[in-house]
Amino acid sequence: MKSVAALLLVGMLILWTELPAGSAWSCPPVRYHCMMQNPPNKCLTNRQCPRYKKCCPSFCGRRCLSRPSYPPLISV
Repeated sequence: MKSVAALLLVGMLILWTELPAGSAWSCPPVRYHCMMQNPPNKCLTNRQCPRYKKCCPSFCGRRCLSRPSYPPLISV
């Protein structure tokens, strides 16, 4: 029984190390919305966007957005 648990743990560790690190990002929050009833969407899914862009809700409809760039961290 202990060998099965150890084998399962090793398998989970191998799968965990294979996961891409830092590749997923989420859409930025939308604080304001336009007053149109059915705003036009430039995209409906991520597949309709160019490479490295994501279909996200925006101020008025959905559109393809690039990954947000973050300012570099300053170490003291």
